[in-house]
Amino acid sequence: MNGGIDVLQLVLNASLFVKVVILILLVFSFLSWVIIFRKMTMLNRAMKGADDFEERFWSGADLAGLFREVTSTGDQVTGIESIFEAGFREFARLRQRRQMDQRTILEGAQRGMRVALTRELDRLEQNLEFLANVGSISPYVGLLGTVAGIMVAFIGLANVKEATIAMVAPGISEALIATAMGLIAAIPAVWAYNRYSTKVERVSTRYETFVEEFSSILQRQAHLDDA
Repeated sequence: MNGGIDVLQLVLNASLFVKVVILILLVFSFLSWVIIFRKMTMLNRAMKGADDFEERFWSGADLAGLFREVTSTGDQVTGIESIFEAGFREFARLRQRRQMDQRTILEGAQRGMRVALTRELDRLEQNLEFLANVGSISPYVGLLGTVAGIMVAFIGLANVKEATIAMVAPGISEALIATAMGLIAAIPAVWAYNRYSTKVERVSTRYETFVEEFSSILQRQAHLDDA
């Protein structure tokens, strides 16, 4: 390639250590993009699922009927529906025990919802730590490859009486590819981590708000049952 940079050729001519570093960074980058696309789908589905369920929930639907609708599909219940399902299931189970007071029943339902909430947030946060780690360490891994590549380039000049920039430039160029790869792996990972962490916080706030609102509804329901 005249007047340009043949990146592939530079990588193929690099030292073994630099090649290993670049391979590691390529793996980091590939795994990051897999997580990025999966996490995007998961979070979008969680938000849409919350929108759809809350529309049905606040339309005045019967809670028992809504519970049957949620659990009748046979699929694993996830998202805000799992929080509703856990809370109402526990509420209905404890309400059948006549000796239990309202407070105990309500606390049991809230406990069930909190467990489901924690489980859902753990699922949404899964692999975000990997993106954070890739964003943090990839530039340093790339820098390590660059330092090693430059050392190899200069060591190769030890037996040369007259060193010129033309003799050093290819080796340095090969080494700098590692730094570039580190940044290529790190930048999308950092961006995705920040963006998805914010989205998870929004989903968490929405779920927690639903737990409080649903708890109030169950409390009123328990009062009506005792009346």
